[in-house]
Amino acid sequence: MFSNNDIYHLSLYLYKYYYLTKTFFMSNCSQCIMKRFNALKTLTHDELERFSDHKTSLIIKKGENIMTEGNSINGLYCIQDGKCKLTKLNTNGKEQIIKFIKGGDILGHRSILSEEPVGLNATALEDMRVCFIPKGDILESIKDNPQFSLNLIKNISLQLSHANTSISQMAQKPVKDRLAETLLSLEEVFGVDNEDCIDVILTREEIANTIGTATESAIRLLSNLKKDGVIDLLGKKIKILNKNALKNISEGY
Repeated sequence: MFSNNDIYHLSLYLYKYYYLTKTFFMSNCSQCIMKRFNALKTLTHDELERFSDHKTSLIIKKGENIMTEGNSINGLYCIQDGKCKLTKLNTNGKEQIIKFIKGGDILGHRSILSEEPVGLNATALEDMRVCFIPKGDILESIKDNPQFSLNLIKNISLQLSHANTSISQMAQKPVKDRLAETLLSLEEVFGVDNEDCIDVILTREEIANTIGTATESAIRLLSNLKKDGVIDLLGKKIKILNKNALKNISEGY
């Protein structure tokens, strides 16, 4: 039985295969294998055809912003391939990483529904392929397709639940526990590469910004986990060696 993570990585492999062989399989939204991972899976064939006619395909380079905090957007972004981080600047200008995004995720729907500026920065961690769907098409489908509307609301509710959990952890858990929780979460979100390392490259500063501590503290904690045989460090890559030990640390044992 395949897990959701297995299905995601298989879909991502198929997407890359079709892209590299230039069959343009993904040019039509109705054929897009990534829509199964988001609210677009509930759209009708006609709605998907309309999206295909009006969407814009974008290449976002590593380090570039897809969305910028405080700006208005006029559509929804569907991530076809690549990874990005959602961040917010605190009062002293330090970046706090709120969430990580991968292929199959969507961005911008909260701002469309609330008619508010973007609340977070979305910055590419690697080169990305993204589809931009105009706001008018999204609003028309929201009006005509109750299931699509419900799925968007569910997505926002899950994001709110995730944010509440993160706030609680930041307030109550020690830094070491937060780091263990973050490493487990990263492996769950991104899976592992062919070296069994977590399949995302983060700087030590980005890890520190995720768990809310100084970079030096994050480096020391990672070194201690390696020394204890819980993880291994291969350059910037991180391999979890003892998941049960990491779970126990994340739960305060």
